[in-house]
Amino acid sequence: MQALSPTVSEQPRKWLALGVLAAGLSMIVLDGTIVGVALPRIIGDLHLDLTDAQWVSSLYAMVFAALLLVFGRLADRLGRRTVFAVGVAVFVVASIIAGQAGSGSALIASRALQGIGGAMILPATLSTVNATFRGQDRARAFGIWGAVMAGMAAVGPLLGGWLVTSFDWRWIFYVNVPLGVLILIGTALTVPQTQGARSHRGLDVGGLLTSGPGLALVVFGLIEGTPLGWWRPTATFTLAGLTWPVTAPVSVVVPAIATGVGLLVLFAVWERRRSSAGRDALLDLRLFAVPTFSWGNLTAFAVAAGEFALVFVLPLYLVNVLGLTVLSTGVVVAAMALGAFASGAQARRLATRLRPPVIVVLGLALELAGVLVTAFMVGPDTSPWALAATLVVYGVGLGLASAQLTSTVLGDVPTEQSGSASAAQSTARQLGSALGTAIAGSTLAAGLSAGLPDRLARIPQLPNELAQQLAASSADSAGGVIPLLRADGTHGPLGGIGPLVTDALSAGFADATRLALISAAVLVGLGVLGAIRVARLAPASPLGVPAQRTDAAGASALHAPADDPGVHSPTHAAETSEPAQPVTSAAG
Repeated sequence: MQALSPTVSEQPRKWLALGVLAAGLSMIVLDGTIVGVALPRIIGDLHLDLTDAQWVSSLYAMVFAALLLVFGRLADRLGRRTVFAVGVAVFVVASIIAGQAGSGSALIASRALQGIGGAMILPATLSTVNATFRGQDRARAFGIWGAVMAGMAAVGPLLGGWLVTSFDWRWIFYVNVPLGVLILIGTALTVPQTQGARSHRGLDVGGLLTSGPGLALVVFGLIEGTPLGWWRPTATFTLAGLTWPVTAPVSVVVPAIATGVGLLVLFAVWERRRSSAGRDALLDLRLFAVPTFSWGNLTAFAVAAGEFALVFVLPLYLVNVLGLTVLSTGVVVAAMALGAFASGAQARRLATRLRPPVIVVLGLALELAGVLVTAFMVGPDTSPWALAATLVVYGVGLGLASAQLTSTVLGDVPTEQSGSASAAQSTARQLGSALGTAIAGSTLAAGLSAGLPDRLARIPQLPNELAQQLAASSADSAGGVIPLLRADGTHGPLGGIGPLVTDALSAGFADATRLALISAAVLVGLGVLGAIRVARLAPASPLGVPAQRTDAAGASALHAPADDPGVHSPTHAAETSEPAQPVTSAAG
């Protein structure tokens, strides 16, 4: 059962426990921002193609999203401290494997294992904080938790750039080892063991078997669509000894996406039937009868998708086109996190003057402006520091939106359903992270395939066959060929036309980057529409905090018996309405 309210003598320990829990989540954020900055170096060292790079970035979030609800339930049953500690241990082991990876396949597999660890850490952390703190302490705890996460988001790109430049990209993973050991020691010494109510309604195995594979197949189709063909197969696909030939009538991507969507539809039907029968379900779909919750999750999904689309594409452009070092790239990307950190700290004060849903709309509008300006600024000769300035604007919007988004989404959800609702929103964020990377990568690949041949065809001295090879190698290496050609100058195999080829490839990659950033802008724009809808639906208290509605359409049906003594009563609704959220969605 959950721990009761701490005594005065336990007060210092619970704040130390908060530091340990925040550090566990910070490790996830740190890993995500470091990987994004180091990706160009990883591509070159392990000879990855663009598809492999997408898997390195998106597989973590995909596994995270698929298992988040499951491990949230297991944490309630087995003990949140136990699941948190096991998750940290798994994450550390996965980081060691990633640091020793000698191939793209090994690195991708280790990222999947990191996703399992992350899916254990996040729900256990949120539930433990919610069970440990009461009253004003709970609001302060979530504020500190969010501030620490935002700070690590700002440190991540800088630390990643320094580690890659001074040592090796493998150290971006090894840095998790000492941090994880300290977290495990702190967990044993300070974090209380809490549990939810004992449930005898069965584990939702069917939900796991339909949601996980469904998400995996959809993301697989989005990532592999360009190399394997969106409709007609353009390459042979082989898996576990089975081959999908290039002579097949349709690409393997078509049945993959269709099957994935079908499994997700089956998941929804299955979850609705289990909830109606009073059995345990991974996702209580009755929550989506609350309009602000359903529209708010669309907004959370879009925010994460746009953010990770931007973070995936921009480092590749900065390193390969503008010729920045990894450390300088980290500085530019950190401008976004610093802007988010600064605005996130002020978001709660603004919420006392303006309604939180209005803050979310304002933040997303700034995000949309920032990403659109960035998209139209990118070019082969753009100043990276001018881009950093636009990223600050984007970051300010991200901080405002993230800090108030959860309180807005959960404002109308009955208090006893807040755990399931929080897990659903976290899943929406992680799914957005995975799909955002996949969509941006696919758009970048399509832009490179369409634009590079045309750019190279304008060089009359370049033979057509060589032009096709250069375009293909540039697309496959995610632009990694460009710095090599730039270093050769006129002394390389291309001779005097080397600089012309480099300029053409740089311009083509910049054009493709612009398309990818526009796809990110479309995703953020979807979030703006969702946030506007939430702002129109959400009522407000005199202090500007979304009021808990018990008479919302469908909301009364969600009130279940509070059979867990640790579940906070409705009198605590206002105390939990404004947890500050991590500005990077806590994803890798």
